[in-house]
Amino acid sequence: MGDNNAEQLAELSINTIRFLAVDAIQGAKSGHPGLPMGSAAMAYTLWTRHLKHNPSHPGWVDRDRFVLSAGHGSMLLYALLHLTGYDLSLDDIQAFRAWGSKAPGHPEFGATPGVEVTTGPLGQGIGDAVGMAIAEAHLAAVYNTADAKVVDHYTYAISGDGDMMEGISYEACSLAGHLKLGKLIVLYDDNLISLAGETRLSFTEDVEKRFKSCGWHVQRVEDGNDVNAIDRAITCAKGEVSRPSIILVRTVIGYGSPAKQGTASCHGSPLGGDEAAAARQNLCWPAKPEFFVPEEVKNHMRGAVERGGKQEAEWKAALERYRKDCREAAAEFERIQKGDLPPNWEAALPEFSGDMKPVSTRKASEAVLQALAPALPELMGGSADLNPSTLTWLKGFGDFQAAGTGAKDVQGAVGGEWSYKGRNVHFGVREHAMTAIANGMALHGGIIPFVGTFFVFSDYMRPSIRLAALMGARVVYVLTHDSIGVGEDGPTHQPIEHLMSLRAMPGLTVIRPADATEAVEAWRRALLNDKGPTALVFSRQDIPILDRSRYAPADGLQMGGYTVWESAKGTPDVILIGTGSELQIALDAGKSLSEKDGVKVRVISLPCWGLFDGQPEDYREKVLPSSVKVRVAVEAGIKLGWEHYVGLKGGVIGMDGFGASAPASVLYEKFGITVQHVVEAAERLMKR
Repeated sequence: MGDNNAEQLAELSINTIRFLAVDAIQGAKSGHPGLPMGSAAMAYTLWTRHLKHNPSHPGWVDRDRFVLSAGHGSMLLYALLHLTGYDLSLDDIQAFRAWGSKAPGHPEFGATPGVEVTTGPLGQGIGDAVGMAIAEAHLAAVYNTADAKVVDHYTYAISGDGDMMEGISYEACSLAGHLKLGKLIVLYDDNLISLAGETRLSFTEDVEKRFKSCGWHVQRVEDGNDVNAIDRAITCAKGEVSRPSIILVRTVIGYGSPAKQGTASCHGSPLGGDEAAAARQNLCWPAKPEFFVPEEVKNHMRGAVERGGKQEAEWKAALERYRKDCREAAAEFERIQKGDLPPNWEAALPEFSGDMKPVSTRKASEAVLQALAPALPELMGGSADLNPSTLTWLKGFGDFQAAGTGAKDVQGAVGGEWSYKGRNVHFGVREHAMTAIANGMALHGGIIPFVGTFFVFSDYMRPSIRLAALMGARVVYVLTHDSIGVGEDGPTHQPIEHLMSLRAMPGLTVIRPADATEAVEAWRRALLNDKGPTALVFSRQDIPILDRSRYAPADGLQMGGYTVWESAKGTPDVILIGTGSELQIALDAGKSLSEKDGVKVRVISLPCWGLFDGQPEDYREKVLPSSVKVRVAVEAGIKLGWEHYVGLKGGVIGMDGFGASAPASVLYEKFGITVQHVVEAAERLMKR
């Protein structure tokens, strides 16, 4: 095909992308046409000339990852998926934003074949992309050989002005530059327009200098419709192996719309019938039919199926060589890609007994991590500059850093080799980006990421935790310093409302273990949970280890809640419920009530509400019989929500406001979270 014919076919394909978006958004009477119309040429160039993917097998392990961080422009992605041959039909496109559609308003992982991550909240996609690039770099370093590269792909993202404004992008891109993630390439849709108007209203920084200062390779393309210039820039970025790359592409939002292009009016609203018709005329597009796909465009774009099939076949041949030459490594690689845990991994879990000294659950968690690290090579993570406090490290398994960037004995390093083989990621003080990066690592595959910080700072993590829950991403959050037990650091560092806040999030498993034995079970549950994220909430202060020969086994945690002790068999007179360090208070109060008043007392450990509520009704009734109305819960957090278990007339010993600065023992006394107060609450209820 001659150059002119090729250019004409490219222009026809780009306009097909534009008008599939226009028509779908018009049909839905809502959506964001500006980005798909302005970025169509940029996306077309990437998808037809560079992106390694197989539409017939969206889950191919060594595909390039593509993240539409500017997720409001979802129809750009849906048009590309349809045209290149993914299982997304024209009927699906026509049902854009409708109930049950495979083309929802923003890209949703799991809803649409070929969508790698859920995006829409701005900045999140950039964080996800950094995580995917980290996963690729690590797995390539660990598993590739000179004769077989089983991990060798790029991560691409398209971002917009809103992504650049959100703080999470600063965090994520700063870390990406430090880590020298050379296979991460971001295309910036630099159209000078945001939802409320021109970006000069609020965003006038020099983005080019910003990214250069973060250690990125920076290029600029002045004409967002110049396919060849964009092609050259992407090729150059792929050749830059020691730095992540960003390409600033000057586009025109809503390109082709005579009255609305270049203005905010086409950012988040349909063009309208008259303007859509005017855009068609302006770009020489047929007035009818809607959702028109020229046959030559279909044939051209569907070439991705054949190309992808060949690329995957070449990869499979490399994998087969790898199986022959590196049998054990290949078996491990294929196992972790499936998300399966190795046989007998649970044998590595440490054991704690009641004759051991009291220990904080954060310290017990550290023991679990060190024990599991050799057994689970897919376990990888770190903290927001808090390893010595959260104890979220894998000692001796190296720091994830670009090789040659620092000394092995640098102060604060976990220890071991500095390379992409390292499994300890130093996220820095970047909780929000850390959590989005973990999402990308999990969704990339081959990694079970864990991230740690103080529980109170889960506020910084919440948007990314929510997306992990939406996507069912297998991420473990290690949240330590779980209550007023933090002590002298005071109310800024003492989580009060956080447990209830996270418990309210659908799809998130929240576990607050009561002692070291439950901490082990909490980690077991987190690793077995391959359907979504898990938050493990651990104490700073030491807690007595329950003697499980006297109390129920800690594996009751797997049910979410269980009877840990009762003074006598049969239906109790009083039920006391505790979580975390307050379970010991509930136990002491139960024994006091039994000895003092001669009542039948049952003490329940309820470390995970979600798991407990998911048990069969007969189990829940057995543990928490509905006939027993005298119930008291004790937890060093906000009281709101405990009505779910104690009823509106039950008792709750907890917090009504923020904490204070003082030793933990003083705080528990001053705020009334004591054995005496639990006993008195139960006695009041029994007198009613």
